[in-house]
Amino acid sequence: MDYISGFDRNQMTCFMGCMDELIDEDNPVRFIDAYVDKLDLRSFQFQTSIAQETGRPAYNPSDLLKLYIYGYYNRIRSSRNLEKECHRNLEVIWLMKSLKPDHKTISRFRQNNPKALKLVFRDFVYLCTRLGLYGKELIAVDGSKFKAWNSKDRNFTIGKIKDRIRRIDEKIESYFSEMNKCDLNDCSDNDNDNQVKKIQNLIKQLENRKAILKEYEATTSCGEDTQVSLTDPDSRLMKTKDGMQVSLNVQTAVDGKNKMIVEFLITNQTQDRNMMAPMAKKASEILEAENMIIVADNGYDSISDVAQVLADKNYPVVAGAQYDYWYPATEDDKEETDDNCNYDNVKMRPVYLPDKNVFVCPMKEFLHPTGYSISKHQARYYNCRACSKCQNKCTQSLSEYSGYL
Repeated sequence: MDYISGFDRNQMTCFMGCMDELIDEDNPVRFIDAYVDKLDLRSFQFQTSIAQETGRPAYNPSDLLKLYIYGYYNRIRSSRNLEKECHRNLEVIWLMKSLKPDHKTISRFRQNNPKALKLVFRDFVYLCTRLGLYGKELIAVDGSKFKAWNSKDRNFTIGKIKDRIRRIDEKIESYFSEMNKCDLNDCSDNDNDNQVKKIQNLIKQLENRKAILKEYEATTSCGEDTQVSLTDPDSRLMKTKDGMQVSLNVQTAVDGKNKMIVEFLITNQTQDRNMMAPMAKKASEILEAENMIIVADNGYDSISDVAQVLADKNYPVVAGAQYDYWYPATEDDKEETDDNCNYDNVKMRPVYLPDKNVFVCPMKEFLHPTGYSISKHQARYYNCRACSKCQNKCTQSLSEYSGYL
């Protein structure tokens, strides 16, 4: 019995039908094509969204956007790999209508349109919201460390800068001592002069390098940033699962219904602390929802951050938190629990929110300003409904809690 054999490569053939018949009706590339065609790219401010009258015609940004979304959907990040797919992948050939942009064109499209691409992502979230794909009940916030292109040699911390300057000073001293030896040497004048010139050039190079490091030192000492990265300015040296790497911290808010991303934020903050409230607020604004449960791991454990989430009318839940975050379901449950609450498990101190000029007490109640003493320079914060039944008695002057502001 013979094996299954293919066609003879030298046999002359022709395609039956058209290219559109080679793509299934439920193929995701059809959705990408239809979705991008309905977008008004001028409103997103894509570059070259308006064709120029002179010069070589540019690629339509809608075609490059389709290729970008296809790469995002199939986890193809490299511009060179996307260029290869334009030559060999039937789905991409159909999506791009046989266009084959090079990797530089693809890379420049991503570099020149970061804001426009995020607006497209936001528009897609709105579309999914209208289709009811977001539950708007549970939001999970977490951060991921993505390794940057910036190498460790091109990342400078304050300690690294001082160490480099110290080593350069030691090297310059050694060269000066070597020049003194050359002056005392009995070699011929020509050899001696050549050696001295060579050392002088090396000293000049070291001094130029030292001047650059001094600029880095001034940048780190005067500004808020304690690091300088040359290739990726926004990247920082962070602790990851693979050790210390120059990375970016990407914060993501995911809806619990279909595990779809609501919002993301790229930051150079090395820790996740104090990032839950900003992500929860953005998720609430995008989904136009309140009273959502915001869950995060213990890296987000911050009493001020939790208080801010409460002020934005959401319920924070931090895994392994040091504080007892209790949220009654209804007002009746709240009244029943007030009498039986175990105050030993609650962190007995209020938290001040300067943007709203209110305190959040350990019982998750908001204390509003009710008076001010000019003689004592003290403000009084109180909640008549909640404080009358509470045993904490934390409604003290603002000055007593100034250390927690």
